[in-house]
Amino acid sequence: MPRLFLLLAAAISLLSAQTGENVLLVVNRGNAASREIGEYYRQKRGLPARNVCFIDTTAEETIDWRTYTREIEAPVADCLKKNGLTEKALYLATTLGVPLRIDGAGGNFQSSEHSSVDSDLSLLYAKLKGSEFPRAGVVPNPFYGKRDGSFQHPLFPIYLVTRLAAFDVADVKAMIDRSLAARNRGKFVIDLNSPGNNDGNAWLRAAALLLPKDRVILDETTNVLYGQRDVIGYASWGSNDDGRKQRYMNFQWLPGAVVTEYVSTNGRTMKRPADSWNLNLPGDSGQWFGSAQSLSADYIREGATGASGNVYEPFLGGCARPEYLLPAYASGRTLAESYYMALPFLSWQGIVLGDPLCVLKKP
Repeated sequence: MPRLFLLLAAAISLLSAQTGENVLLVVNRGNAASREIGEYYRQKRGLPARNVCFIDTTAEETIDWRTYTREIEAPVADCLKKNGLTEKALYLATTLGVPLRIDGAGGNFQSSEHSSVDSDLSLLYAKLKGSEFPRAGVVPNPFYGKRDGSFQHPLFPIYLVTRLAAFDVADVKAMIDRSLAARNRGKFVIDLNSPGNNDGNAWLRAAALLLPKDRVILDETTNVLYGQRDVIGYASWGSNDDGRKQRYMNFQWLPGAVVTEYVSTNGRTMKRPADSWNLNLPGDSGQWFGSAQSLSADYIREGATGASGNVYEPFLGGCARPEYLLPAYASGRTLAESYYMALPFLSWQGIVLGDPLCVLKKP
């Protein structure tokens, strides 16, 4: 077993357990799906009433910056302050029916004003302490790569924001149920299959090296690993793998399984395509559902418990890094900690689907 993995596990075992008292749940009052998911999660995780924040905003997935500031960020800040949760809340959990992405000028790491709602909400802790951030460009994530760091305030001045969302309420409830049944068992499937990019493949190989050897399935051929069983973690190129032709992986996902892939817009929507929709359909733009790329919500539908995604183009350097995500999660970090340790930037394109408190117990 890798020495780094053992050190991670030892460090995590010293941390106190986190509960529903550490989560602020964000519910869109005017959206039935958001309310139903919010109540289900509140009961399952035992959230106190003060830890539920009702906001009044549109249910449209795409909003402008003014709407974000007035109808999401400001009321969430008020909930944190008036309920004395600014320090206590470590996680924010948005719900299906809360807007997904913020429109703005496109561009690169320095100039783009596109962002996900969740990624910008992560900066709210620092804003409540007086910090200001430019709208354009990325903000470095202070928790990125902190393998031995205990996530706490004010050491890390951010909130870890995940989204209780998928194609529909049933999918989200099933995802929550799986998070409560998570156990530390099964295989980590790592599929390179894109020989033209050395950086992304190097990160995938590093993830394999940092996990227990007997729990890793690593494939470096041009084949795609469909139909795997007992999967607790999966990392790949998704629809950017030229060999990927199927929408679903047909995996047997274990409760607690997490997914990450290098795909530009896999978090672009929670709207469910027709069953006939598939990846990379040539010359048939009507079937592309906004893009020909894979969808993070498909993994939740198939049985995964957590998945990262991007609402606009993040570039490879802005995607979640598997060599941080998978070892952290296997060592006992919460789902939210594991994904945010793997995200280089905030105020950027990333989202995380899943229960922030989901954690793998000892094998």
